[in-house]
Amino acid sequence: MDRATAQQVNQTGTGLAALRAQLRAATLRPEADASGELLADLSVARAALERAATRAARWVETARADRRSRPLVDRMLEQFPLDSAQGKALMSLAEALLRTPDPRRADQLIAERLAAVRAAGVPGDTDLLLRTGFTLLGAAGRLLPEVSAELSGQFSTASLARPMIAPIVRAALRQSMQLLGHAFIVGETIDAALARGRSEPGLALCSFDVLGEGARTESDAQRYYDSYAHAIGALGAQAAASVHARSGISVKLSALEPRYTQLQSARVNEQLSPRMLELARRAARAGIGFTIDAEEADRLDLSLDIVETLARDPATRSWQGLGLAVQAYGRRAPLVLDWVAALARDSARRMTVRLVKGAYWDSEIKRAQERGLASFPVYTSKAATDASYLECARQLFAAGEVIYPQFATHNAYTVAAVLELAPASAAYEFQRLHGMGEALYEAARAEVPALPPVRVYAPVGTHEELLPYLVRRLLENGANSSFVHQFMNPQIPVEQVVRDPVSSLTSNASRPTRVREPRALFGAGRANSEGQDFGDPAALAALQALVQPHAGETYVGGPILSGRRTRGAATPVTSPADTRETVGLTRDASAAQMRHAMQAAQEAQPHWDARPAAERAACLTRAADLLQQRRGLFLSLLVREAGKTLPDAVAELREAVDFCRYYAARGEELFGAPLELPGPTGESNTLSLHGRGVFVCISPWNFPLAIFTGQITAALVAGNAVVAKPAPATPLIAHAMTCLLHEAGVPAAALQLTPADGPAFGKVALTHPALAGVAFTGSTATAATINRTLANRDGAIAARAGGRRRHHLCFYERRPALLGAARAVPAGGDRRARDRDARRRNALS
Repeated sequence: MDRATAQQVNQTGTGLAALRAQLRAATLRPEADASGELLADLSVARAALERAATRAARWVETARADRRSRPLVDRMLEQFPLDSAQGKALMSLAEALLRTPDPRRADQLIAERLAAVRAAGVPGDTDLLLRTGFTLLGAAGRLLPEVSAELSGQFSTASLARPMIAPIVRAALRQSMQLLGHAFIVGETIDAALARGRSEPGLALCSFDVLGEGARTESDAQRYYDSYAHAIGALGAQAAASVHARSGISVKLSALEPRYTQLQSARVNEQLSPRMLELARRAARAGIGFTIDAEEADRLDLSLDIVETLARDPATRSWQGLGLAVQAYGRRAPLVLDWVAALARDSARRMTVRLVKGAYWDSEIKRAQERGLASFPVYTSKAATDASYLECARQLFAAGEVIYPQFATHNAYTVAAVLELAPASAAYEFQRLHGMGEALYEAARAEVPALPPVRVYAPVGTHEELLPYLVRRLLENGANSSFVHQFMNPQIPVEQVVRDPVSSLTSNASRPTRVREPRALFGAGRANSEGQDFGDPAALAALQALVQPHAGETYVGGPILSGRRTRGAATPVTSPADTRETVGLTRDASAAQMRHAMQAAQEAQPHWDARPAAERAACLTRAADLLQQRRGLFLSLLVREAGKTLPDAVAELREAVDFCRYYAARGEELFGAPLELPGPTGESNTLSLHGRGVFVCISPWNFPLAIFTGQITAALVAGNAVVAKPAPATPLIAHAMTCLLHEAGVPAAALQLTPADGPAFGKVALTHPALAGVAFTGSTATAATINRTLANRDGAIAARAGGRRRHHLCFYERRPALLGAARAVPAGGDRRARDRDARRRNALS
């Protein structure tokens, strides 16, 4: 459904529910469709947008011509952008302080980063103060011991001075970061921030943000609630004025609820809604604005539930301070505004909307790719985001009778375009972040004395809460694509800085994006596994509908010997989440059955190895497709037998699918055809890879599908036969996956399943003459036992061991990516080639 249809739905009174369903469906819509609608909608405003470019260019020129001293942060980021060596060194230095509460490790990271600062150097034309600061940082680094030498136990004269010098350097750097943060944070407390606002006219009108990350515990949530309540009380003491003429507060919902996800929507609505109602009523009594901050895309639907609850509260209906932030980079942003306007009309109140470009672009892109979503929830180009912002501005003005717009931007063109698009009698305001955008709005007000009010988004918090916010602001200011970075950079032409985003979007419409779509993350070699949008209630309902039919099933497992499922499974497998629930029945393989499995696998291996690599790879590809088709069964088993949450179950199933496709692609590439090795004397040499024989694959309980599948598919595609032993706690998942691999085309005798206890299995399988290698994931102690058992025989082992300290152990096997691959050089090759093959045979599996 497109925007025109949405507006028609709204006008015909179909209801808010229909609008919500539509914006959910548009979350991951194709970017070409969304940007095409933007271009069509903005075509009627071409003249206004052209005038905006001319006006914005004057502001940029005025600001660049202003020779007054600019803030140190602006000068630093102008001269040391984050793609420069100096900028990267500064950023990593800030993160070193951010991520390491342990003083010793902080000192080592500081020493390492100061070495990078010293190596980066400082250009000769750099501002004197900045050049002096960098020089002093580099000199400080020389007083600290070299980190790699210290970690390796080497002694130096600097090691003697470290106990005295390092704490001084660390304290000085933290103090410097606090001074730098002063440019972005108004005060440590709301009272200090209000006092500063009374003395600085530029901070007279603010929306205060109580700094802090999302709550992780209930005590975190209560602490943030108390902070918000105190701040609202302090703001209520301002001089009497209308809501929009007084400083207000911004509230982050994830700070008030530690389980703020769509999967916990019932809990959120039960526990968070009363808290938010109480805070909103306090803000209404105080006569201040109360804005719900924007969060990640998969939390939007949940946030809109809270917004609707607050909007329908009769106790605050006459109050005009309730609002929310909407991020224009979202492909559904215009639809969100349609819904907000409809809600305001339906609840008979006027609301506020803070329109922002978007705060989580990098993470939204990476999360969508990692989760294997159908597409991105955000635009992939800055031009599309800027164009979306303009279309959203037109919508806000069109709904002016029920929405008070607040345009948060530091972009000269965007400010000029808003002024051009605004109706003559429109009431609205601009907003900027504290420490950013001063030069722009000064230039704009010099030309437009009647410029609407400019509210400052003003963070409040302690120095402990400063550094995460500071890092985000430095990233935002210093990125090369950031308007803030380009605005004062004389190397960038003014015409480029103020280019109309509609023109840019039109000219780039036919160009492929540089950002890979989630499903195409791995390029042409293989498809990414399909994931789930856990922020979409409809998608969650569909997923639960796939899982639910298997909830009451009793799965029957046991050994699978050459394709035959053994009878007599009577041992119950219970759910770790509820031991009263029997998930299924199983039985262990006997010693005789284990020996039969090893022998049968040995007999089947040469035939499997002789099949073309493309055929073996095709079996794995079919298995990946079957896993995706039957995810309901496997997700149910992962939840019930392994005790996983639904998101973790989806992630593990996707990992298994990815293993199948990855090893299929790598197997076809490496085993497809012999590699010709040119020789100086004219002989014919070829290099080929072949299976070793029978691999025993021993997998753990914590990833009973992904690691089980990864071990087996790596060995199979290399031409080996496999005898698999799953963890005793999760035999049913292994049974289902073995059946699926057989169905996908893996010969029944080439893959044997023998569930058993470890000692009993090892006594038979690890001493059997057919054994050619072992793939194992488990504890360090078990890995050591396996190693001792195999020490006196030829073979390979690829092991990942875990315990108090998780680490990788590889015995004999140096590269376990494809298990059991052996080199072969025909007899016609020269002697040295054959000798090299013999030496390397064990290292290439």
